[in-house]
Amino acid sequence: MQNHGPPLILQPIGPEDAGDSSSRSAAEQLERLRLVEQVFNLLGGTGRLTTYPTIRRTFVDLDVVIFGGGAAGLWLLDELTRCGQRAVLLEANALGTGQTVAAQGIIHGGLKYTLQGLLTNSATSIREMPAIWRECLNGKREPNLSALRRRSDECFLWRTESLSSRLGMLGAQFGLRVAPQTVSKDDRPEILRGCPGTVARLPEQVISTVSLIEVLAARNRERLLMVDPARVAFECERPGAVESIRIDGLHPELSGTALAAGFVQTFPPAASAVPLTLWPRAVVFTAGAGNSNLRRSVGLTTEAMQRRPLHMIMLRSERLPMFQGHCVDGAKTRVTITSEVDSEGRTVWQVGGQIAEDGVAWDERTLLTRAREELRAVLPNIDLSSVEWSTYRVDRAEGIIPGGKRPESVQIRREGNCLTAWPTKLALVPQLSAELCRQIGIADCKSPIDSVGVPRDWPRPTVALPPWETATRWLADRDVGPAIRSKAA
Repeated sequence: MQNHGPPLILQPIGPEDAGDSSSRSAAEQLERLRLVEQVFNLLGGTGRLTTYPTIRRTFVDLDVVIFGGGAAGLWLLDELTRCGQRAVLLEANALGTGQTVAAQGIIHGGLKYTLQGLLTNSATSIREMPAIWRECLNGKREPNLSALRRRSDECFLWRTESLSSRLGMLGAQFGLRVAPQTVSKDDRPEILRGCPGTVARLPEQVISTVSLIEVLAARNRERLLMVDPARVAFECERPGAVESIRIDGLHPELSGTALAAGFVQTFPPAASAVPLTLWPRAVVFTAGAGNSNLRRSVGLTTEAMQRRPLHMIMLRSERLPMFQGHCVDGAKTRVTITSEVDSEGRTVWQVGGQIAEDGVAWDERTLLTRAREELRAVLPNIDLSSVEWSTYRVDRAEGIIPGGKRPESVQIRREGNCLTAWPTKLALVPQLSAELCRQIGIADCKSPIDSVGVPRDWPRPTVALPPWETATRWLADRDVGPAIRSKAA
């Protein structure tokens, strides 16, 4: 048998073999590597070069590299893939870590932004989203999310006092697509039958955000790469102008980080193989709070982002009903409740709204005490005797707004070939993806590409667990503390 010798490994051209490399762009270097490969392919079997029949490339030519595997990044990856773009997504932790798995999963239609009697920009930008999501959830639009686990197709909206007659007309008056419908007393769920005011049904879907991540990840698994941020290096011509991204292989010791965070993954030996060098036409940061460090890595200011924190409440009990809804008070949402079933079969409530914003300044016990009083006030029929309580903190990372106010729509900053993106709300993810594709310059879709050339044995990220599965401290209701009689701040 003829000995063909070792494989030739093509590396990016460095100063020692490129002459005056400072005058060569990354694109020129890539073109030289392509020419070398073409020569090898043309001469295969006919000349001396056939002693090196196997070429292992450490570079991959891509249209888009996405950093951040939450809802925004995964949705964008799916859209790019369907349009025939060569795209990959890099994730340093488990998919959905941070904002996505901590979100309550409500596909808002804008009504909560009209409670002050005005058609705000926020309501205008979000009002089309429930219809888009519904088509995806029903398998009538891409991405096909028919396998996604829905918690409910509707929410309830109520107040502790009678709602004015305009409640039922708000949606129609402002042209929203999710106008509430008044529910008769006989048709109310048991938990709302003690509420003295009007109760309305709101056609806003509530989804499992973990299931969303699972479905989107399964559609594009071969394009997902787990990376260690300490082993990622950017080569930039100037701030925000990325020419290449070098990624060293993951090493087994990183599995300790994954284990500590609650997700176990074993990295194969190939994970420490020859590093990858990616040559992207565009780079998109959709890493939520992680966008700040990513921007710093490519020489961009970190002052483009703001954080609006929440201190969320969780309740769990086998006796809690499944329930999704908002209790409103004037222009504010007193509480927003969503429900899920945990791994032990218990119903878990996530409670957000004004109480979670106020709770940022409170410790766990103070927040739980006030949350218990608030729930008793807005749900007179509730029985909390069997409930266990916990909390978690999460930051809503967004593009900066003067005064730290909530952005009214999606936000994208483009500098060089880098785009930093924040969806603002889960419901706006499809809108963000469409706008990113437009700014990247994707006008016409091509046939999807089967493979983008990344190693098949490179480690893939797992999906993060929801906060109620990772919380280690739960308090029985009797241990929460005495009632606080003073009004909550």
